[in-house]
Amino acid sequence: MSSTRVLVLNSGSSSVKYQLLDMRDSSRLAAGLVERIGEETSRLEHTPLHTGGESREWTGTIADHDAALKAVSAELAKDGLGLDSPELAAIGHRVVHGGRRFTEPTVIDDAVLAEIERLIPVAPLHNPANLTGIRTAMALRPDLPQVAVFDTAFHTTMPESAARYAIDVETADAHRIRRYGFHGTSHAYVSRATAKLLGRAPEEVNVIVLHLGNGASASAVRGGRCVDTSMGLTPLEGLVMGTRSGDMDPAVIFHLMRVGGMSADEIDSLLNKKSGLIGLCGDNDMREIRRRVDEGDERAQLAFDIYIHRLKKYIGAYYAVLGKVDAVAFTAGVGENAAPVREAAVAGLEELGLAVDAELNAVRGSEPRLISPEYARVAVAVVPTDEELEIATQTYALVNGSSNLT
Repeated sequence: MSSTRVLVLNSGSSSVKYQLLDMRDSSRLAAGLVERIGEETSRLEHTPLHTGGESREWTGTIADHDAALKAVSAELAKDGLGLDSPELAAIGHRVVHGGRRFTEPTVIDDAVLAEIERLIPVAPLHNPANLTGIRTAMALRPDLPQVAVFDTAFHTTMPESAARYAIDVETADAHRIRRYGFHGTSHAYVSRATAKLLGRAPEEVNVIVLHLGNGASASAVRGGRCVDTSMGLTPLEGLVMGTRSGDMDPAVIFHLMRVGGMSADEIDSLLNKKSGLIGLCGDNDMREIRRRVDEGDERAQLAFDIYIHRLKKYIGAYYAVLGKVDAVAFTAGVGENAAPVREAAVAGLEELGLAVDAELNAVRGSEPRLISPEYARVAVAVVPTDEELEIATQTYALVNGSSNLT
């Protein structure tokens, strides 16, 4: 029996998200989430997708990631999809930070684990949790290929002119300070899917990808390769986000230290957790913000306007970087569902060949679609992202010795 299944794991500090896919047709066999790991009451939700069955929920104590993955394995086994199945070809792990070394999916060994651990200082919230999930999965199935797919990998093709900050080179190199970018798995998937939507090969298409969720990032993709992206050393830089400030004068930090008497940790919390939309208007849910805007709420209107202003600036900047743009693609929770955001982001850019058709923009759906009028020189698209499928595709291609990503 050929092994065609891939289990995708996304391990957070207190959670594990998972999907099991069959790569013969990219179908999903099961999906689920374990959350509140290590707390008094943990929760596991599991959905057997291959049978169309109803979701099962379990609550109790799940002490650690080892217990979490064993619980996941038990749920999969109930559906005949256990981790001991000979049809399981590999386990693909989302790893947030791969630094400069990891430019593509990588089979995990001791050296890879050591490098992911070495990168913890530049990804202190994510890489430790990713490592825990990897080590637990390796202990459960030491005979199975385990593959790391890095959020930063897609952005490693950026030229030095885009990746380097204009600070002292020796200091930057000593502390690994440069633009790494994040959401790369999503940007890779969406840029290829956009090319497919246009009926062209990725190598022939220049795309501006706008990944707009609670975290948000933009990328400029030339011929299938990233040449610039908005997030930097960390996910804090760039667009206005749900709770993150995005771009800001670095001297604000010194000002808050000297004049505001704030500590580094307090400023870190301010910029990452209490800024962005929630800092501007008290809400980080775009649906709620739009509701307030429609009711005439001035704070919500200002937050929305700042969000759009920054977004429009990046569209223009990446248009300049690329020189020629074939498509602008909106993705992730806000990008896929908030028609007013898409309309406002493109409004006024008609001279750049960008326009949105109001009727097409209002349509909701789960498939990639164009929302620009036929006369527009640049296509505007809504392309639902699928990071789990991208991780599974890259993992399966690697363990089967194929580089063909469809």
